[in-house]
Amino acid sequence: MIKTDQDLIYEIGVSLLPGVGSINGKKLVAYCRGAEGVFKQKKSHLEKIEGIGSKLATLISEQSILADAEKELAFIKKENIQALFFNDAQYPYRLKQAMDSPLLIYYKGIDVLNYDRILAIVGTRNITERGKETTDALVEGLKDAGVLVVSGLAYGVDTRAHKACVKHKIPTVGVVAHGLDTIYPAVNRGLSDEMQIKGGVISEFVSGTKPDAFNFPQRNRVIAGMADATLVVESAKKGGSLITADIANSYSRDVYAIPGRPEDQFSRGCNFLIKTNRAALVENAADLLYQLSWDLTKKPKNIQHKLFLDLKPEEQKIVDLLRENKQCAIDILMGKSGLTSSKLASTLLNLEFEGVIKCMPGKVYQLLR
Repeated sequence: MIKTDQDLIYEIGVSLLPGVGSINGKKLVAYCRGAEGVFKQKKSHLEKIEGIGSKLATLISEQSILADAEKELAFIKKENIQALFFNDAQYPYRLKQAMDSPLLIYYKGIDVLNYDRILAIVGTRNITERGKETTDALVEGLKDAGVLVVSGLAYGVDTRAHKACVKHKIPTVGVVAHGLDTIYPAVNRGLSDEMQIKGGVISEFVSGTKPDAFNFPQRNRVIAGMADATLVVESAKKGGSLITADIANSYSRDVYAIPGRPEDQFSRGCNFLIKTNRAALVENAADLLYQLSWDLTKKPKNIQHKLFLDLKPEEQKIVDLLRENKQCAIDILMGKSGLTSSKLASTLLNLEFEGVIKCMPGKVYQLLR
């Protein structure tokens, strides 16, 4: 189904509703059977939806917010920016699995948001010389691993990681805490242009949104949600990187950290994550690839396509779902297959043993072809 400009206006409009948030926004869209339905729904019906209330129902019914949505649509069309609603096929499927993922994201770049392997690299803005060397070596070690790197396009570790990716022609995506009418810090504008050759820049904020401090923790959940795993290179005992790591843990994603000397200020956060079992210790790209099973480029030799002809009914359900979706999280498989949690677990285990599927980071399953 081809999306029209009017469809986009309704979707942008829903994302602009004040005080709704991503969780209640998705409930609202589901209740009204689509973004258009939100603005076509009677006020009396809207008031009955949990989290809406009379004031917001009045605002929706008046439809005045759609004028702002039209302006935003004109801006993104002019700048060649995509607006991806949470139920679009192009929306990052890993991010979609997070309950609090944005209703809508704006993206400028090429189609890499559902890359097979995605790693978030984060760290302090006050990067040390050791941090620079570590980041450079790590990224260089990923150049033949088919990995996309996500970071926040901020000073320090983020910028270093993005620059290293551009140098080694590794696709990279920056997630920013402001509208895409600008780039912060301004010194990274040229870098963001280079990134769009093999990757891009993402924001959930409309044009005109400034890089205010309270936007950054919100931005961090997108970084964590987009990736299979998050790596913290350097961090003080407190900082945005630790927030990103905690969010990644809450999403059941893998978290890794580079250890350092106890007396080094910007190693204390990493050491803390490791010693409190919030992150696994890695020292280089080889460690990381091994931990994620991304170094295993060869498929098991005993895979035979005839296995696909002798599957049990519940196994066939899983295989069919994975054929349709390429990769699928365990909760989605449970919902779509109708299997109980215990039956699903045993079925997935059998299929893994037979070499039909493999388990990716974050309890995401992929069909081996």
